[in-house]
Amino acid sequence: MTVRVVLVDDQPLVRSGLRVLMADHGDLEVAGEAATGAEAVRLVADLAPDVVVMDIRMPGMDGIEATRLITAGPTAARVLILTTFDEDEHVYGALRAGASGFVVKDMALDDILAAIRVVAAGDALIAPGVTRRLIADFAGRPASSPERSPQPVAGITEREREVLTLVGRGRSNTEIAEDLFITVATAKSHVSRLLNKLGARDRIQLVITAYETGLVTPPR
Repeated sequence: MTVRVVLVDDQPLVRSGLRVLMADHGDLEVAGEAATGAEAVRLVADLAPDVVVMDIRMPGMDGIEATRLITAGPTAARVLILTTFDEDEHVYGALRAGASGFVVKDMALDDILAAIRVVAAGDALIAPGVTRRLIADFAGRPASSPERSPQPVAGITEREREVLTLVGRGRSNTEIAEDLFITVATAKSHVSRLLNKLGARDRIQLVITAYETGLVTPPR
C-alpha cells in the first residue's frame, strides 16, 4: 500500500528534500504540502492523508495547535513531528495534542522516511537517544507531582495496570513478557486492550497516561 503524506514546514528546502527523496520510494507519496499550520489543517481535511510530517515553529498557527485540530478531526491521519533537539520544550505540547511521535531534522533522510512508515503502520516513534529523557522531562512538568500516590486508572485489570506501568518505563513487548513471565503475544494483547480501553492513539499516549496518573515517576 502507498502511504500518502502531507509535508508541513515553513522552510521550502526541508519540504523539497523530503519530496525528492520520497519520489524514489514507491510506497510513499507526497499528497500535499503546507507552509503553515492553518493550511495544513485545511489540506488534511481535503486530502485525508495517512501521515502528516509536521514542523512545530511556523508563522500563525503553530504545529502544536495544528496537530490538536488534526487529531481531533474526522480523518485517521497520524502526525509525526519534525523538530530539532533544542525544541524539546515544544514537543511536550505536541505529544499531548495527539502526535504519534517525533523525529529531528538532523537525522538521515532515510531514517525520517522509515519513521513515516512506522507511524503509518499504527505504531509510535520518538527519535533514538531521546525517548526516556524526553518522557521523563515531560512527566516532571509542574502539572505532575512525583510525590503523589498513583491514581486509579478506571476500567483496566490489575494485570493491565502492571503492563501500563512497564510501558511507561519504556519497556518493549519482549521486555514486558520477560518481566511478567508471559509470552510476547500475550504482552502485545494486553497493550492492544489498553489502547482500546483508554482511547489512546498509540504507545506514546500510554506512556503519558502512566506518568500523569503516577504509575511511573521520573527519575530524580
